[in-house]
Amino acid sequence: MKLIKIELMKLKYSLTLFLACLIMQLNGQSAKNDVLFTVADEPVYTSEFLRVYNKNLDLVQDDSQKNIDEYLKLFTNYKLKLKEAKSLGLDKNASYLKELDKYKKQLAKNYITDSKVTDALVKEAYNRMSYEVNADHILVKVNENATQQDTLKAYTEILKLRDRALNEGFEKVRAEVHNGQTLFGEKLGYFTGFKMVYKFENVAFNTNVGDISEPFRTRFGYHIVNVLDKRKSRGERTVAHIMLVEKNQDSLSEKPEVKIQEIYKKLTQGESFESLAKQFSDDKNSAPNGGKLKPFSGGQIRAKAFEDVAFNLEKEGDVSEPFKTEFGWHIVKLHKITNVPSFEEMKPELVEKVKRDDRSKLIDEALINKLKLKYNIGVEPNLEYFVSILNNDYFKRTWSLPDNFNGRESLIKIGDKQFTNNDFAVYLLNTQRQRTKEAPFETLVSEKYQSFLKESLIKYQEDHLESENEDYANIVAEYRDGLLLFDLMENTIWNSSKSDSIEIERFYQKNKANYFKPERINAVVAVSTKQKTLKKVSKLLSKNMKLDQIKSLVNGNDKIDVIFTSDVMDAEHQALPEAFEFKKGVSKIYKHNDSFVVVKVNEVLPKEQKSFNEAKGKVISDYQNYKEEKWLNDLKAKYVVKVNEDVLSDIKSKQKQ
Repeated sequence: MKLIKIELMKLKYSLTLFLACLIMQLNGQSAKNDVLFTVADEPVYTSEFLRVYNKNLDLVQDDSQKNIDEYLKLFTNYKLKLKEAKSLGLDKNASYLKELDKYKKQLAKNYITDSKVTDALVKEAYNRMSYEVNADHILVKVNENATQQDTLKAYTEILKLRDRALNEGFEKVRAEVHNGQTLFGEKLGYFTGFKMVYKFENVAFNTNVGDISEPFRTRFGYHIVNVLDKRKSRGERTVAHIMLVEKNQDSLSEKPEVKIQEIYKKLTQGESFESLAKQFSDDKNSAPNGGKLKPFSGGQIRAKAFEDVAFNLEKEGDVSEPFKTEFGWHIVKLHKITNVPSFEEMKPELVEKVKRDDRSKLIDEALINKLKLKYNIGVEPNLEYFVSILNNDYFKRTWSLPDNFNGRESLIKIGDKQFTNNDFAVYLLNTQRQRTKEAPFETLVSEKYQSFLKESLIKYQEDHLESENEDYANIVAEYRDGLLLFDLMENTIWNSSKSDSIEIERFYQKNKANYFKPERINAVVAVSTKQKTLKKVSKLLSKNMKLDQIKSLVNGNDKIDVIFTSDVMDAEHQALPEAFEFKKGVSKIYKHNDSFVVVKVNEVLPKEQKSFNEAKGKVISDYQNYKEEKWLNDLKAKYVVKVNEDVLSDIKSKQKQ
């Protein structure tokens, strides 16, 4: 009896502990489901506010937005705008619904694909991108939808060409047969993963060096491939460049091809590449960083000549001679040689590439098989009825359903949705618009059914994904609101602001003090690493000697000591020293960007009022901000916002922990 009491006491204690834990968990869930505020009596929950706040916490640069109260102001403004958008019926617009549906379909692909197959293909892609294949090929062109007779003819021809290549040599046959129309014999050079269609890539990477592949088919026709070499990928290069572009106002002495040679001579004399890039490069994005560009691999640079020069530099620190591309004149310095990144680094990029590539068909097949299992889809149903009602009109795209068509009969069930004969019949009618290769009706109906089943399975999964996957549901909700907000702002603020020409001009007149050109100078800047030489230049500039004469005195035929820049400049111009005093005449000598600088100011252009046309872009932007602020005040009056101060206080206290 005593033992029973002890066991009952243990059970009572366990039950009490369980209930306590359950109450704590429910209280936690309840806190998240508390109403933080209402907009016109419509609740906004703590869970949504915290999810968005925490998600954006690391993204905001303004520290004030990390403050709960300040972020709450932004969030309530956001909800006010959404309330107005829905009251205007913007969420019912056909264009809005179409764009949202398109996004949901695209996003859903990330959640319903077969991850195992994707991972295997991503790993294969990484291995392929780690190597480059040099290959030639012969192609017998044949259309994807060619007749059986034409297909057999092309296949027979490629077999004969392979036999010839084995006996006579691939290169001899390739050169002889190429006609550029029905037969192609091409040297492909080196390529890596994703540079060819997937079937071609597979054969090229799986064929040994020196071998000729068996014939294989792509959408272009039948190929044979001769693999000449395989090597490890060249990886990435990080370079800096100095670029000069042609300018209409260039004088003869400042032609880019002349000036680039002057800069190159300065480099050979030991001056800093980075310093010269900062002073003279016309690439304003890279110049402040010493001309340095982001790392790139083969095929990423639009100018092939630039890429070739960069990859031909052998040692870090090597500098090229001046060369020309379609963008201008360049000098390139090699900063870093980087081998192919690790798999983990490349994985996100490779995942996206795999999904866009032909190999995605393998992912699709795996997905359909997974969905068939999930929704218990068995063997293909009896489709003899559809075979019996088809005729040759289908290939002419004029087929129609018979008058006595039996459309109500059940065909297949996916989840809780029943599909009937009519659903498949509508699919057959719609897809006959596509050009269809003639085939036996049994084959045609079976292929059409499999396509219909695939689309239906994916559509059903997409339609139910929001209820099955919280992460997907949250992202869709954010995009849904963001898209709605964009439409609202475009219709209410942005487009109307562009058309409010009279109001915008009035706004400009009231705020003219905000729109001025800064003080500028019309000046000549001389730069040299030799202070003594620059003193000589300073004296010559004071005598108003012409630039070409000064150049001839301070620069020899094979030596450049001074480079000159003539321009209208504001205080932020890259050639001017920091805190440079705008004063007419020849300045003192400054130290700037590891060189010495002297400036001859020909004219000081005072701070000047911008005309309406000159300031129009900034005026419209400011007017939009002004109009939005006024509009928000109207919305606050229209839709009352009530904040639950107790819940807000609880959020603040927990954020401090």
